[in-house]
Amino acid sequence: MVVLMRSFFLSLFILTLSFGIAQTAPKLTDQDKTDIATAETYLNGFSSLKAHFLQFSDNGGQAEGTAYLSRPGHLRLQYDPPTELLLVADGSFLIVEDRRYDNPSYIPLDSTPAGVLVRDKIKLVNGDLSVTKIQHQPGVLSISLTDSKDSGQGELTLVFAEKPFQLKQWQIVDAQNQTTTVSLFDVQTGITLDQKLFVYKNTLSNKGINQ
Repeated sequence: MVVLMRSFFLSLFILTLSFGIAQTAPKLTDQDKTDIATAETYLNGFSSLKAHFLQFSDNGGQAEGTAYLSRPGHLRLQYDPPTELLLVADGSFLIVEDRRYDNPSYIPLDSTPAGVLVRDKIKLVNGDLSVTKIQHQPGVLSISLTDSKDSGQGELTLVFAEKPFQLKQWQIVDAQNQTTTVSLFDVQTGITLDQKLFVYKNTLSNKGINQ
């Protein structure tokens, strides 16, 4: 479990620092553009989400918990015990709390993959995002994204079920080609969430647990 948490944090941290060497985005077909528009319409059709999640890493580790999203700017990944990790996006920062340590990490939200999902208006093809590939499997659409200006070392993939159309998974691939996958279950959208979920209170120095 410790290896899993380190793998997840490193994936996130490397993507935050740099996407690496620029690469040319593929030319989008008309079908690609239609698929992207469908995904954008779906994502912009709700401002709140709650789901159970399962997280997997390449080394075989796994964890689970509850994901909360409230746009713009707010996300919470509440991990179930025994995983000692909490992620909170408070509108400005993605805060990573590992309860084995004394201090949380604050990462500018706009520089993380999480920032893509909590934007007020989500556009998957714009000045700062590029689609690197679109894949179809039976009933499933996958859209992979990188930073337009500095891509190559990291990639975010959004995976959608098509009938009904719904976000089911996201994947983060880091500079070492290690993949962290978060799968969503029992997805609820358009619900009222307590905004206190997205207010982070540091209790690590007091050896408490943030609920």
